[in-house]
Amino acid sequence: MTATPTSPLPAANGPAAAPAAPKPPTTRGRRGTGASRGASARASLPLRAAALVVALLCALPLVVVVVKAFESGAGEAFALVWRPRVGELLGNTVALVTLTGIASTVLGVGAAWLVERTSLPGASFWRIAFVAPLAVPAFVNSFAWSALVPGLEGLAGAVIVTTLSYFPFVFLPVAALLRSGDRGLEEAARALGLGPWRTFLRVGLAQMRPALLGGVLLVALHLLAEYGALEMLRFPTFTTAILDQFEVAFDSRSGSVLAVVLIALAVTVLTVELLARGRTRHARVGSGTARRAAPASLGRWTPLALAFAAALTLLAVGVPAWSLGKWLLRSDEAMEPANLGPTLWSTLALALTAAVVTTVATVPAAWLIARHRTWFAVAVERVTYLAASLPGVVVALALITLTIGFARPLYQTTTVLVLAYVVLFIPRAMVATRAAIAAVPPELGDAARALGDNPVRAFVRVQLPLMLRGTMAGFALVFIAVSTELTATLLLAPTGTQTLATAFWDASASLDYAAAAPYAAALVLLSAPLTYLLLHGKNEEPQT
Repeated sequence: MTATPTSPLPAANGPAAAPAAPKPPTTRGRRGTGASRGASARASLPLRAAALVVALLCALPLVVVVVKAFESGAGEAFALVWRPRVGELLGNTVALVTLTGIASTVLGVGAAWLVERTSLPGASFWRIAFVAPLAVPAFVNSFAWSALVPGLEGLAGAVIVTTLSYFPFVFLPVAALLRSGDRGLEEAARALGLGPWRTFLRVGLAQMRPALLGGVLLVALHLLAEYGALEMLRFPTFTTAILDQFEVAFDSRSGSVLAVVLIALAVTVLTVELLARGRTRHARVGSGTARRAAPASLGRWTPLALAFAAALTLLAVGVPAWSLGKWLLRSDEAMEPANLGPTLWSTLALALTAAVVTTVATVPAAWLIARHRTWFAVAVERVTYLAASLPGVVVALALITLTIGFARPLYQTTTVLVLAYVVLFIPRAMVATRAAIAAVPPELGDAARALGDNPVRAFVRVQLPLMLRGTMAGFALVFIAVSTELTATLLLAPTGTQTLATAFWDASASLDYAAAAPYAAALVLLSAPLTYLLLHGKNEEPQT
């Protein structure tokens, strides 16, 4: 006689109870999904359609670049690649990404650990100070450092400036995770005989891995596409060389070939991040069960910790503040106040519009990668990251080619400029939104649907409020990026439209630092409130 499957729960009425029916299979045992089938699956088709549209829009510049690079044949394209100059650019780019990535990791993780897990005096102040560098664009930071140290250039100068500009991308997610950490796991490791450092390396780093990898990925993608800061510091990379080919040599084919090599580098970075991230679930039901970690006493190391925090703040924020202040004192007659108002307004309008559009466009792909991690979801996410690794000038020229050839009425309009911003900065919103969605237990949505809500109503009433803070952090990241974007804006902005970044660049390019300073100061003041939103908009990261 065949045995009947029984429920894992004991029978309610002893032997007389009828055997329970077999439970339908669920996805609970599959790591990385976390959501059951059923109502969630019914919503996957419109989600996939929306995500596919976004991916196709982001893929357009990639397609144009590849077609342009190989329009004269693969043989000529490979001949352009196998040149000593390309090898030099490859070495410079890899060295910059590697060294800045390591330095940003050390500073970001160290600063996050100090303010969230130790007895550092004034932790609230230092938490704000370590996020403040995001309000200073990288090219403004290089402008400040060049004024302070005239001989600062090359790889050393590029690593110093980019690290001080981008380490907050690592600090923010890691600090959010450490702030919400469950000390039970660390206490268990200590009870098993691990010391403080081994506990941190084996337990702490494992818990912060998703946040750390997301931050380092943002740093790497920014470095691959950085132009203004590296041009000021006279450090050639693929991005500066691509712009030289387009602007100086008027050689779009050679520039497209270099862009294809840059895409290959981005593919490598994205593959490494994807493999290192793994498929572990990061949401925990019942966040109230977590026990916050007790601050570690610094004791006699307190003065050294304070010196580290003060030095980092001074280098990342104090130097640009001093430089801008010095030039502002000399700019009283360098520009008319009326010039600043329209420029500030156009920057604000473009940044707000692009940030809203980018954040909304990010949600479908972020939801798929957090809830349904299939090959389709991963492919959509990777395509958006690849497109964002292109320099702004490449994306701009690709969109110019498309609009002139297929949609001439859209040429040099705000619509195309906003589309360029979406392509360039969607990873910033993607990292924050994906983390926010992953932090919301999918069982809450299942429970809402079981109580009668349809998928859309369950999302709006239950899940959206919980992920809103993290999503707003992505909005702030995009807003800051758009307000400081340079190369794509120079090429795509409608006639008569000028932003703070382009006005600053025009003045600094002519070495009129007194005229450039007010625009740089306005950029910092415009970005400052958004850095506060970044600090308080991050969802507390759940435990593994």
